[in-house]
Amino acid sequence: MTKTKTNQIAEQLINKLETKTATVGVVGLGYVGLPLAVEKAKAGFTVIGFDVQEEKVGMVNDGKNYIGDVIQEDLEVLVASEKLKATSDYTFIRDVDAVAICVPTPLDVYKQPNMQYVESSAKAIAKYITPGTLIVLESTTYPGTTEELIKPILEATGLVIGEDIFLAYSPERVDPGNKDFNTKNTPKVVGGVTKGCTNVAAAMYRAVLDGEVHEVSSPAVAEMEKILENTFRNINIALANEMAILCNKMGIDVWEVIDAAATKPYGFMPFYPGPGLGGHCIPIDPWYLTWKAREYNYHTKLIETAGEINDSMPDFVVQRCSEILNEQKKAMNGSKILVLGVAYKRDIDDYRESPVLPILDRLTKFGAEWEVSDPYITEFRFNGEMVGTVVLTEEKLKEADLVVIATNHSGFDYELIKATAKAIFDTRNSYENANEESVYFKL
Repeated sequence: MTKTKTNQIAEQLINKLETKTATVGVVGLGYVGLPLAVEKAKAGFTVIGFDVQEEKVGMVNDGKNYIGDVIQEDLEVLVASEKLKATSDYTFIRDVDAVAICVPTPLDVYKQPNMQYVESSAKAIAKYITPGTLIVLESTTYPGTTEELIKPILEATGLVIGEDIFLAYSPERVDPGNKDFNTKNTPKVVGGVTKGCTNVAAAMYRAVLDGEVHEVSSPAVAEMEKILENTFRNINIALANEMAILCNKMGIDVWEVIDAAATKPYGFMPFYPGPGLGGHCIPIDPWYLTWKAREYNYHTKLIETAGEINDSMPDFVVQRCSEILNEQKKAMNGSKILVLGVAYKRDIDDYRESPVLPILDRLTKFGAEWEVSDPYITEFRFNGEMVGTVVLTEEKLKEADLVVIATNHSGFDYELIKATAKAIFDTRNSYENANEESVYFKL
């Protein structure tokens, strides 16, 4: 193919993206994919969402939202105006000019990347892709995934990347529950397999987003920067957690220590301890890098140590529960514990990788009788079964031997909790450095 023809294909696709006459696809309609599909449709594109789960497909096509960061009214309007539709039929890939892959990238039991969803999505796309199409991987993964896994699958079709089709990586940066930054206004990083791939991918995001689009030299750079973002947070949270454990032993309030350190206007960024890490990013992403590093005979000591500290926090929480009950002259076995919150962070309905789940598992093993209250979650999966949550009432508080604040949702009545509970163990500093209550204990 001549350089002129190659340039023409890229220029034609960029023109479609800039004029919003392109049809775009999003593979995976979860916490990342659905908000992205909605933003693309709101920007003026015709959007086709792909998902293997028929339930999600049906809900989208009925205009029923199931993701906290998506506004119900927006979804209804976009579906009614036929700017957004969902399907499980991948033959519709033929109709799209650009497609983003937003599928899960979980770890297996050995903390190694499970790439089956990315691989199956790439193979499904490859079956029906046509020349002049952009493919962007957004799922968080290890450096090298785009070029080592997806590129060969697409090249097997005979289409040439950078000439016939365009391949890039652009990491998702969704922060569920964040009121200031969302899919629309968060800066985007884009790295293509070729410079032409980068140009095309950047054109798509600039046509959709308000945030800056930052171009990097390769998919591997973009993949690595995403891992760096979350490893940075993982390590600093581990430091805060280790400080919390040490401060507890020394009788020092770690929250007061952090607040004091945060008064320094340079050289310090506050991170806070908690019952452990949750969500799909921070507790998982660093392990992708640890796994990949072995290929280069390198041992990521700091990352693994941070992971071990954060993974141990549920054990520390349960140990503290036992100590607090002991101060009340009660044993863990047979005690009634009311856990407030199962979501992994404040004011969201997402409990993926929530540290509350291993806490509940350990409480069960020690014979405690527990219930969970969460205003955002009516039921959750625990040890293979669905468990219902309870409404936080004065009666429930009085029944409990210990109330554990595991997630500091703004909807909890903290004054009622303080006035009613026999003992409170606050893992989130919900009362902002309060120390005077004899029934109140902090992480």
